[in-house]
Amino acid sequence: MARSTTRSNDWGFPRWRGYGSSREAQTVRLCDRQGCEEPGNCPAPKSPNSPERWYFCEAHAAEYNRGWNYFEGLSAEEAAAREKGEQRTASGYASASHYAWGGAGDGTRSGDELRALEVLGLDSDADADEVKTAWRRMAKENHPDVRPGDASAAVRFQSVQAAYEVLRRADEERARRRP
Repeated sequence: MARSTTRSNDWGFPRWRGYGSSREAQTVRLCDRQGCEEPGNCPAPKSPNSPERWYFCEAHAAEYNRGWNYFEGLSAEEAAAREKGEQRTASGYASASHYAWGGAGDGTRSGDELRALEVLGLDSDADADEVKTAWRRMAKENHPDVRPGDASAAVRFQSVQAAYEVLRRADEERARRRP
């Protein structure tokens, strides 16, 4: 019995093969920049509202985009009208903006921690010493013994206490996780 001379990468299981993985040669589009031999896989428009595209390598696409002016050739009124029209058609995206990360900081703090820092009047990059100082200052200002009978001060005092507790627990948890 003769064996097949063709070789396969899927060991008889076609679903194991990656998409687009084949043995034949693939055509590669080169960068449209004169003299560049890199693959041109970054499309760039030739002019505003034109379906024609240049295809640049990553380095030349970055260079092209630095000098690109979407409103070039338009008067100030025409540019403002086009911008307003595009903002109107993009309003559906604005209604979903609450799904995105919208807080300040570098992503190391949770949303609760950022809200607690806001209650204490601190920036998102405040350290433990700044948190403790702000907590003591605000607790002294709003303490029920300092302001007896002031209901709004009592509410502020409770919110400051809760904010400090959230931040203290988060710092303890980070310290516990560090080796």
